[in-house]
Amino acid sequence: MAKRNSRMSENLKSEIAKELGVYDSVRNEGWGNVSSRDCGRMVQKAIEFAERSIGNQQS
Repeated sequence: MAKRNSRMSENLKSEIAKELGVYDSVRNEGWGNVSSRDCGRMVQKAIEFAERSIGNQQS
């Protein structure tokens, strides 16, 4: 499978995966084995981080 350009840094993805409790699966089996539900939760967390970051910049 071709590698896609990632919008999130590997560090951010790893931090979110740790927070959601899926990092062990990622470390052992790779990103391809993360469920679509967990990927959706990761995107949701990334959006929350971005919104918080924008809110802090505007304050």
